[in-house]
Amino acid sequence: MPGRPRPPRAPCHDGAVSAPADRHEPADPTTPIGDHALLADLHTGPLVSREGSIDWLCLPRFDSPSVFSHLLGDPDRSRWLLRPVDGTVTGRSYDEDTFVLRTHWQTRTGSCVVTEFMPLGDGRADLVRTVECTGGEVELETELVIRYGYGTILPWVRRTTTPDGVPVLTFSAGPDAIAVSGPGLRAAPRESAASTHPRRHSHAGRHRLRSGQTQSWVLTWYPSHHAVPPALDVAAALRSCTDHWQSWASQVHTEGPYGELVRRSLLVLRGLTHASTGGIVAAPTTSLPESFGGERNWDYRFCWLRDSALTLQAMLAHGLTEGAQHWRDWLLRAVAGDPADLQIMYGIAGERELPERELPHLAGYAGSRPVRIGNGAVTQFQADVVGEVMIALAELRDAGVAEDDFSWPLQVNLLRFCEDHLDTPDQGLWEMRGEPRFFTHSRVMTWAAFDAGIRAVEQYGLAGPVATWRRMREQLAAEIEQEGFDRATNSYRQAYGSDEVDASLLQLPHTGYLAADDPRMLGTVARIEAQLVDGDGLPARYRTTAGADGLATDGLAGDEHPFLACSFWLVEQYARSGRRDDAVRLMDRLAEAATELGLYAEEYDPVGRRHVGNFPQAFSHLALVGAADALTDTSR
Repeated sequence: MPGRPRPPRAPCHDGAVSAPADRHEPADPTTPIGDHALLADLHTGPLVSREGSIDWLCLPRFDSPSVFSHLLGDPDRSRWLLRPVDGTVTGRSYDEDTFVLRTHWQTRTGSCVVTEFMPLGDGRADLVRTVECTGGEVELETELVIRYGYGTILPWVRRTTTPDGVPVLTFSAGPDAIAVSGPGLRAAPRESAASTHPRRHSHAGRHRLRSGQTQSWVLTWYPSHHAVPPALDVAAALRSCTDHWQSWASQVHTEGPYGELVRRSLLVLRGLTHASTGGIVAAPTTSLPESFGGERNWDYRFCWLRDSALTLQAMLAHGLTEGAQHWRDWLLRAVAGDPADLQIMYGIAGERELPERELPHLAGYAGSRPVRIGNGAVTQFQADVVGEVMIALAELRDAGVAEDDFSWPLQVNLLRFCEDHLDTPDQGLWEMRGEPRFFTHSRVMTWAAFDAGIRAVEQYGLAGPVATWRRMREQLAAEIEQEGFDRATNSYRQAYGSDEVDASLLQLPHTGYLAADDPRMLGTVARIEAQLVDGDGLPARYRTTAGADGLATDGLAGDEHPFLACSFWLVEQYARSGRRDDAVRLMDRLAEAATELGLYAEEYDPVGRRHVGNFPQAFSHLALVGAADALTDTSR
């Protein structure tokens, strides 16, 4: 509970911390972020560590309060551990084009494979873990600690059965209930190798399997005012899950040396999409730090208009129009109403209230505090957002998806919003928490919004005040060249009046404002390389410390690591401006940084060779798709 005393926590490798030991088990170092796997059912996304612990799970939605919070330093270590005793992982992979995870283990006495997945499409919320002994004999250990409300609520536990007679443990609190089936849930006879006992309000047990034997554990969430659901048919659920993912992936055509990373990235983007609403979350996690031990910890379990629009473009580039239309429908519902009320982000179903608050009872990943839920940036004005949305909707139109009597009027209203805020400074793409400014990227994106509206009228015969939009576009272009471009350095500026650059400027060619090989863009890249690129060739978003003019601060303490999306943007810029060797060299470096499962966090620490920030991050994966596509396009 909040305010409870905590035992001291000892430091361990990579800036992580170890949990306090007890007489039953050794200290458990914080698992590296990149050692986790994502499972997905198009409603939520648990993270499973390489060592067999589900460290993070929110049910029933991505943004629901967590039931496993071990990842964020829950003092009760809420998680679900299932692994062979004294086992070593010899391999881990997803079944082809799915989120069915298989982990191969070896012990001194035998071997086994653990298969983990979330069924989807059946209206349930299940998490399945199946162990097959593939040789000899293995002893499995399991520990289950469920805490609702981000680790604050101890559930009421009872033994019961499903309607079809399968024994389960149920964990109920408030509106939520979870049923768990599997061995050890009943009192075991003396000669049985299976046993269970509650410890520290947890349930732990051991179970033996011999070669050829298989055993499944199933966790099922359901509303606590409903009856326990029937038992899951695990074999049928696995077949259905595999068929679903592989059928979706069969629409994707990829080529080139990075094709597998592109396919996995598109699967991740799909996995972060809520099937019922069409909302796309930026990540399934909150408060995984951008700087270990620091305060740059944010909740990304919401739908940013920018990130979602860029995701739509990545999917459209690979012919996935159905999912794009689903997102457009979500957009129409979320932003409907007065354009003056436009927000930069919404909840999964279009919720507008996302208040930010801190959870002081959680120690944070690697001691990184505060742990936050909600996101205060929801109230920010970020002028680039409308441009991103208008470009994405234009690409959807170009892909042959016709406007309806709702979608085009909404875009006209979005451009009215741009007109009304033309003279309003903003917080920029990076959600600066300092004073608002006129960021050059934001001004170019506003130019792009009007440009998309003009093209819609000129190319598709849609109706709108095109003369006004042309005037706005011309006015912005003149202003950007006057205020946003530094002729002395032949480079665009981060913001008007600034001597700094930032990596958002790499996106200027994406808008159609200028070409990637335009001399002004080449000059900007040269300054980004000089100011922001580290010795490994990876760019930071911006300089987090104040520059000579005092304007580069973002209003936050501490520093951060290279932002992976920016690195992929630089690959794309190199490829499209004739620097193919540089593009390939950097792309290969980034490909090496992928986790063993092809996943990327928000940032990457090249010194510690570790992923940093919320994980997996949609922004990183959609930027990867753009970079790989640029290399493919320019190889012809």
